[in-house]
Amino acid sequence: MSRFRRVAGYLVAVAAIAQSSKRYRNQAEFQIYDAVIKDLTTGNFSRALADLDTWKKGYPESDYKDDRQFLYVQVYAAVDEPANAVTAAGDLLSRQDLEAAVGGPANVVKLLYTVATAVVQLPTPAAEQMTLAATAARQLLAYDKKPDGVAVAAWQQARRDLETAARGALIHLALVPATEALRKNDCAAAESGFTKALEEFPDSIQAAWYLGTADLCLYKTEPGRAVPALYAIARAAVVDPAKGGVDPKWQQQTVAPYLERLFEQYHGKDPEGLSRLKDLAARAPLPPPDFTIQSVAQRARDEADQFAKNNPQLALWIKIKAALSDTNGVEYFVSSLQEAQVPQLRGVLMEARPSCRPKQLLVAVPAPDASEPLQPEITLKLDKPLAGSPGLNQEFHWEGLPTAFTKSPFMLTMDAEVAKIEGLAVRPCTERPASGAVTKKNR
Repeated sequence: MSRFRRVAGYLVAVAAIAQSSKRYRNQAEFQIYDAVIKDLTTGNFSRALADLDTWKKGYPESDYKDDRQFLYVQVYAAVDEPANAVTAAGDLLSRQDLEAAVGGPANVVKLLYTVATAVVQLPTPAAEQMTLAATAARQLLAYDKKPDGVAVAAWQQARRDLETAARGALIHLALVPATEALRKNDCAAAESGFTKALEEFPDSIQAAWYLGTADLCLYKTEPGRAVPALYAIARAAVVDPAKGGVDPKWQQQTVAPYLERLFEQYHGKDPEGLSRLKDLAARAPLPPPDFTIQSVAQRARDEADQFAKNNPQLALWIKIKAALSDTNGVEYFVSSLQEAQVPQLRGVLMEARPSCRPKQLLVAVPAPDASEPLQPEITLKLDKPLAGSPGLNQEFHWEGLPTAFTKSPFMLTMDAEVAKIEGLAVRPCTERPASGAVTKKNR
């Protein structure tokens, strides 16, 4: 509202200029005009709108029709009807000599500025309104004729403010189609539109933010969109808010924390990595073609692959045990494991049955981090007895054929050939005679 109260101070000057070449039809028309000016001067904008309607109805072809239309634009904006403010400017914006139509540079600036600031209040302006607003914003960017009575320094400051408003309008108009596509869940169209907007306005924080949102929308079906989403939101978090056209508090309190949460969810806690992402995003609006961020899942896969490469036998058992422990573990055993030759495994001997020349070995497989006590999980049924007594708690290797499985207690039974057992130390049995037996010593 205060902006329009400041505008009202110029309106009497407009009328004075116009009176030199225009004429009121009669005293009644002048009185209506005078009433409008008084309404504006006192900030009674609703009454001004009603008086403008009376003037237009009574004198549709007034010499002051353009002046009246200019006032309509200002008043519609003042009563929070931005759509009507933009539409009302249409006839004036089509004029070849806009200064002559509205009464000089001061009113040209007011008209263009009002349209540019009104359109950003419309989430989905109509096509005609978008065209009019784009015309006004571009003209405002290019218009540099200082109004009479305005100091040079003040005009230079005003020009910066006007350019900011014009760019804001153009950015808003560039974002509207993509925003509408995103509202309809057309993620691909939204991503394409926001990318185009960011390319045109690389410092726009809104364009970067919405591009990140569109990429996250695509991420639901395209996991590869997570990285560009993080980059776009990082861009929105680091651009100077004065250049980016947003409230610094919103950037600090919404964008920055959101980026940190997303980055940690996707990549894991990594302050240095987040800092590198921000530094890169600050230098360019879009990521380089080869840019990537490792996900938590990818890191886990890489670590698992490396573990399997370094510990193939343990990795194989972990895979087998996970499948057996699953809800469908018994079905997996019957369909995929039973009677199937299993590559060499590694474990620790926990018990030999019997202890001398055993035909059964109970084996535990140590967890990778040794966080759990050893428990027998595999029973080896040997094709023949061992030649002596195997020492317990020693690690060895074997190949076997799964023949039975119980889920509770967990136990996989395998047939194994003694010839395919490696690394198991066996010492001669030390047998104690049965009670009452006769020996050479006591005979």
